[in-house]
Amino acid sequence: MAVLSLTNAHLAFGHVALLDGANFSLETGERVGLIGRNGTGKSSLLKILAGLEKLDDGLLQQQQGLTNVYVPQEPQLRGDATIFDVVSEGVAEAKALRERYERHDENDDLAWVQERIEHIGAWNWEQRVDETLHRLGLEGSRLVGSLSGGLKKRVALGRALVAQPDVLLLDEPTNHLDLDAIAWLEGLLNDFKGSLLLITHDRQFLDNVANRIVELDRGQLRGYPGNYAAFQAAKAYELENEALANARFDKLLAQEEVWIRKGVEARRTRSVARVQRLQEMRLQHAARRDVQGKVRLDIDTGGSSGKIVAELEDVSKSYGDRAIVRGFTGTILRGDKVGLIGPNGAGKTTLLKMILGELAPDSGSVRLGSRMTVAYFDQMRDTLNLDATLADTISPGSEWIEIGTQKKHVKSYLGDFLFSPARANSPVRTLSGGERNRLLLARLFARPANVLVLDEPTNDLDIETLELLEELLAEYDGTVFLVSHDRRFLDNVVTSTIVYEGDARWREYEGSVEDWLTQSKRAATLQAQAAPKAAPTPPPAPEPAPVVATKRKLSYKEQRELDEIPKLIAALEAEQTQLNALLNGTELYTQGAKRIAEVTERAGEIDAELLGLMERWEELEAK
Repeated sequence: MAVLSLTNAHLAFGHVALLDGANFSLETGERVGLIGRNGTGKSSLLKILAGLEKLDDGLLQQQQGLTNVYVPQEPQLRGDATIFDVVSEGVAEAKALRERYERHDENDDLAWVQERIEHIGAWNWEQRVDETLHRLGLEGSRLVGSLSGGLKKRVALGRALVAQPDVLLLDEPTNHLDLDAIAWLEGLLNDFKGSLLLITHDRQFLDNVANRIVELDRGQLRGYPGNYAAFQAAKAYELENEALANARFDKLLAQEEVWIRKGVEARRTRSVARVQRLQEMRLQHAARRDVQGKVRLDIDTGGSSGKIVAELEDVSKSYGDRAIVRGFTGTILRGDKVGLIGPNGAGKTTLLKMILGELAPDSGSVRLGSRMTVAYFDQMRDTLNLDATLADTISPGSEWIEIGTQKKHVKSYLGDFLFSPARANSPVRTLSGGERNRLLLARLFARPANVLVLDEPTNDLDIETLELLEELLAEYDGTVFLVSHDRRFLDNVVTSTIVYEGDARWREYEGSVEDWLTQSKRAATLQAQAAPKAAPTPPPAPEPAPVVATKRKLSYKEQRELDEIPKLIAALEAEQTQLNALLNGTELYTQGAKRIAEVTERAGEIDAELLGLMERWEELEAK
């Protein structure tokens, strides 16, 4: 049953139609991911559903008595208030009702007040706030103004959740959250009993939370069952069919245009119905909103750096009594793509500055490579002059820009990043957050560099631009240092990770984020298994029995299980190959949403079963 719906919704800013007769419904218990290009109107749609903005035309309906809570990208919180007071704003009605009841005002209808208190559970609102704070790991007495961006986002989520809404509307909830906080948020939202609609560009987060994807594309809202992986396959098939249909339409239109321009003899026998049909086709073609262009990315690496970019030996750094880096050793080679992973405030920027020679360590040695040219992408966008034009930001004082051996006009180069020529002379302050990120990327790639430092480049970028940026970085010949909390982006780019492991200790791992998680999990398991053996309890016997370092014999049942595991793994891998072929092909998407969901769900189950079998195999082999 739909808790809220939009029918024939229209919304435009200037001549751009953000919603063009769009329809949408949110069902009870659904967790919907809303995606689309930057500037398509996703945030405006969320505000309309929250009742903060109005449609130009169309109908918004919601269930009677429905409560919804909207959490924006940058929540406005009172800096001088405590966390408890700010979260309590979510139960403002409960607080006010109980205060009215306790005052015993003669003018009040106390019977109605008591009934309303019972209905919304206002008697124990303090307990609800305390439980929510405990669940979010927040200390109620702390001042909001002293918190980091990630903790402020938690406070805003707490204020929303304590209200126990029927619908939760979230705009970019993972911004400013580290990997641990994102994993925590996934669990929180999966346990949420109401309906959820969220905007995010974190594809891993969408895969783990959403059970339906809705895309805002050229003014229309299209729904796809399943998570983001299922959406990708369905969307590719849909776009392929759309391109074929448009090609057939354009060919027929061209033939009709040739026919209408034939000589006098042909015009004598001209069919009135055929002329009307041609006029209708012209209108359809004019009204068609084609797929938007793609960002075109290229970068000039300039000259190569030396083979060794940086070599660190037992490096440590502290600020006052607080240790940031303790005893770190590592080597960065030309062409490495390194992801720095750690909670907010752990010291990723400090470690990065030491690797690049911008900050001297307190102890240990740092040897830097030769011929290094470094380019930075700043997550706070502090390096942008808001009063400068887009053209001056890219190429100050010149209309031309050189990318490697190519020379381009600055307007043409900006067009590669989806900025129209008319906007080249607009000031930077007129751009949205996502557009400013695109402009920073444009400036970054316009300068020769053999070392790229990208600090949270994924914030505010749409998914398509993220995927193109991934391709560019994968093909880039230079060295990349990447600070990001987007797991999918890290997995698709990095060749190694430097991870914070607590107590100012950092460790380098080969491979992606998934490789780090696998290695660290295995190390923790081995450490736990070895711990009891390290300090065995001495037996009470007068003479200790000799320790025999032999493996115990497997039981008959365990031996049978061990023999069967390779066969089970082979069968699952064969099934996985078949399902991947289905998901990557087109036939599946003619079989309906239910079949797509079944195949996608089974593909996810196989991954979990394979991991379980591998772990059991290791366990039995160890015996």
